[in-house]
Amino acid sequence: MSEFEFKYERKELKTKYFTWGIVLLIIGLVGGIFGYIVDNERAAFANVIALTWITSIGIGAMFLIAIEYIVGAVWSVPFRRVAEFLSSLVLVAPLVALPALLNLHSIFHWSHIDAVETDFVLKNKSPYLNESFFYIRFIVTFLLWFLFYFMITRNSRIQDNTKDQSLTKKNAVLSAIFLPIFAITVTFFAIDWLMSLEPHWFSTIFGVYYFAGSVLATLAAFTFIAIKMHDNEYFSVKMSNDSFYSMGALLFAFTNFWAYIAFSQFMLIWYANLPEETFWYIARGNGSWMIWSLGIIVVKFIVPYAILLPQPAKSDKKRLKIVSLWILFGHFYDLYWLAMPTLNPAGVSISWIDFVFPAFAVGLLIVVFHIVSKNKNLVPIGDPRLRRGIEFKL
Repeated sequence: MSEFEFKYERKELKTKYFTWGIVLLIIGLVGGIFGYIVDNERAAFANVIALTWITSIGIGAMFLIAIEYIVGAVWSVPFRRVAEFLSSLVLVAPLVALPALLNLHSIFHWSHIDAVETDFVLKNKSPYLNESFFYIRFIVTFLLWFLFYFMITRNSRIQDNTKDQSLTKKNAVLSAIFLPIFAITVTFFAIDWLMSLEPHWFSTIFGVYYFAGSVLATLAAFTFIAIKMHDNEYFSVKMSNDSFYSMGALLFAFTNFWAYIAFSQFMLIWYANLPEETFWYIARGNGSWMIWSLGIIVVKFIVPYAILLPQPAKSDKKRLKIVSLWILFGHFYDLYWLAMPTLNPAGVSISWIDFVFPAFAVGLLIVVFHIVSKNKNLVPIGDPRLRRGIEFKL
């Protein structure tokens, strides 16, 4: 281990990426403000999409870190700081949510008291779907995420200096406690911000659907950034393609897992043929939404599946970068499909507002990643599994 520590040289990320992030962030911020002025309701829905995209990558990164600690994975250890930096997105997500929180009545039908009083379904769901409880769930969820983020990342960074191996065990315990909390809170978050856009709809699998898409998008961001940093020698070591094969294999696995969950949700609702469930899919089969719905299959499953299917593709760094960017785009596409039919039930209606919020989200990811990584080791040099991670072979 001492030989590796001697070779490791801490480098700062190139400022050109930070500059591009700032440009996108400013464009998105100015455009978002103007969007709220011009069309408050549309901007609020676009805001929800940006929020759920940013949050999914932040909390998905925390999930990946927790899984690494619990199962004792070694191949991902040299790259773990990438996930740690991405997980810091959970710290800024509440700021992204703030404009939407101030415009709940423009987004959620259940937030209108008069509508609830005259609607049997909404009245029965009101113990859960009410503004007070919504705010409580939001605050408690993010406080729990903040708590585990700070404890796990703090131990990881302290270990750089102390080389205390017990910190790895402590993080494994924290991760084991975090995972059931993660499962519950991410389900609440998905139901609150996406599923409750159609408050009459029933689906028992929606939380898993959002989880699958979130982890897939997180793996894509993780893979793209890790390969870019490795290509630019930020890790100060050369790792075998087996490490990148693991990334490609996980991308392929979660592409299939997302497709399985998406099909399961559709198939079960179609087979049961209950009006309180089928109307959600019927709405997404109306007019041009049918084309967008068919596009989901192509964009989020067929394309990444075809790219990653050959075994050599899973360790081809150039191909992995391309498919990672495609998957991140596909995640936006999917979230748009989940949210926007509520606003435009007649058919797809694209507005310039729909583009400024994704620009803001991508810019925010780049800027936060750059700021959090500044003056920190890009490799967890104190982790006792690091040597095995560098020398990992399948």
